[in-house]
This record gives sequence, C-alpha cells and structure tokens, in this order.
Amino acid sequence: MKKTIAMAALAIAVSFGAVSCKKKVSDADLQTQATTVVTSNPSASVEVKNGEAHLSGTFADQASKDAMITQLKAIPGIKSVHDMATIEAPAAVAPVETQSAVSPEVQQKVKDALKDFPTVKVETVNGELTLTGTAKSTDARKIKESIDALKIGKYNNKITVK
Repeated sequence: MKKTIAMAALAIAVSFGAVSCKKKVSDADLQTQATTVVTSNPSASVEVKNGEAHLSGTFADQASKDAMITQLKAIPGIKSVHDMATIEAPAAVAPVETQSAVSPEVQQKVKDALKDFPTVKVETVNGELTLTGTAKSTDARKIKESIDALKIGKYNNKITVK
C-alpha cells in the first residue's frame, strides 16, 4: 500500500512538474513570427503585446486583410488579433470615350476650323468635344476664338501652349 501511495505521489509530482515547465512564448518571439507573416504586404504592420497582435496598415481588399488575420491567429501563442487596418479606396475609373453625343456636323465644323493647326486634334470624350495637342500662344488664342465663333457650346480645351 505504501508503494502504491508513493507511486501516485510520484506521478502527481511529475505531472505538476511537466505543467509548470511548459514554456511560455515571449512577445519578442511572437513579434518576429508575426512580422514574418506581415511582410507579404508592405503597407501593413503588426505589433505584439501580451500575446495579442495589433494589425494596422492598408490592404488592397477585404479578402487579403482577412487572410492576413487568419495567418496571424494561426501563430502558436497569439491569443487574439486586433484589426486596426483599412482597405484602400478603389481607383478612379477612366473616362469612357463615346462618339454619339456630339453630332458629326459639329465635329466637322471644328475640324475645318483647326485645319491650319495640324498639331491640334479634336476628339469626343464623355460626350464633349475635347481639343488636344500643342500650339504657340498666339495660335492657341486664334484657335479659341475660332471655336467660340462656331457657338458649339461647352468643350474642353486641353491644348498645351508652348
């Protein structure tokens, strides 16, 4: 009986020793692992405090941010991930060229007015006539006066004056 009690006491002592020897991962080690994960997105950063990861920065979309959070949560020793990151605003959509909003007669009148200025072109962008190209300042003034005399309404003057 003494032998059984001694064996039980030994088993309990060994189990307590094993539990108390469980190694706690330091924040520095967690920081290193978390930083390695976050390097895949150069505009993001992470800071680990008390086993909690604080994710900040900018992500292209929600899916990439969610994937990063999942990877951080998978690190052994990370208790939780605080999401302080943002999603980039979508890029502006380029203007769509249309040809139907301005009548062909008006386009032809403008082209005729510009025939003496080969470096200037007329285009229809988003339903408005747009003048592009380069001209001397005196020519730019003549072009503007010629187009205004046609009374075509609103147009965009994108001529570069040299």
